[in-house]
Amino acid sequence: MSESRTPIFLTGATGYIGGFVLERLLTHPNAKTFDITVISRQEEKVKKLESFGVKAVVGSLDDYPLIEDLASKAHVVFDCADADNFEGVKAILRGLKKRHDTVGDVPIYIHTSGTGVLTDDAKGLVTSDLIYDDLNVEQLASIPDTAFHRNVDLAVVDADKQGYLKSYIILPSTIYGIAKTRLVEAGIQNPYSIQIPAIIKASLARKQAGVVGKGVPFWPDVSIEDIADLYIVLFDAIVTNPDKVGHGREGYYFGENGEHHWSQISRAIGEAFVQLGISTDPEPTPFTDEELIKYFGSLWAGNYSGTNSRCRANRSRAIGWKPKHTTQDMVASIKPEVEAAIKQQGGK
Repeated sequence: MSESRTPIFLTGATGYIGGFVLERLLTHPNAKTFDITVISRQEEKVKKLESFGVKAVVGSLDDYPLIEDLASKAHVVFDCADADNFEGVKAILRGLKKRHDTVGDVPIYIHTSGTGVLTDDAKGLVTSDLIYDDLNVEQLASIPDTAFHRNVDLAVVDADKQGYLKSYIILPSTIYGIAKTRLVEAGIQNPYSIQIPAIIKASLARKQAGVVGKGVPFWPDVSIEDIADLYIVLFDAIVTNPDKVGHGREGYYFGENGEHHWSQISRAIGEAFVQLGISTDPEPTPFTDEELIKYFGSLWAGNYSGTNSRCRANRSRAIGWKPKHTTQDMVASIKPEVEAAIKQQGGK
């Protein structure tokens, strides 16, 4: 391998976020200087990925020896897969430590978490005044160890503290928009997000828009294009001027460009239902506990869409990130999501 080329290992290449980040890397001005390795569980997708000029390996984040080995060969890791796969992340950390110990390199680890780490137990009934700032290190340090995603985030930050890598944690919020990339067209990348489609599918099953509680809590939002840009802006900033880019305890980067009440999402779903002839009333009604369990798998998972998670991406903006899409764009994106969900179900 030429010394002028940067070895990059990216997880989640077939996923919603990871596929978009891979697309951004493939079209990066310095793309010819990257040696990118990705993984996929499906051999068919591995072959398709290789046609895009990357090295692709059959495997998953649960193949810990493989993950450790691939990480040990990378100067940069974009971890865009499961934010809560603790053992998978530990395998990445072991691989990066091995690289540091044998090569003397200090690898760059860009990990994906989420603003779910900031959630409360509002059950859709209470609006919180607590807003987190990614420049406020002490405030972020006060997040309970028991918070969602937190055990993984703390392990990543601890690795930075030990000095064998530099860690950067990106925390997307409610990501919206149907991804349109070459990887989607090739049948490689999942084009859909999670939160909004889950509410849509539950609402379709009851033929009436649903909401958790009163839908008054706040969550931040960000488009898939803008969050993918954040990964690249951060990467470019690290490469260009690493001393100016916070890492470790100072390496949390929120992905948000506005915030919404959950009721706004449910109301937009209801309006789309009326326009599409699914229901006659656009006003969402509360999910019952039985419905939350039935449609989301558990009360905890169902009530997740009734939590508060409030933040401001000031550190992200300070490194040059300029998100373009707003909460209004998120609301406008919901009808196409409803239409996509209907199509996936084979009609109404």
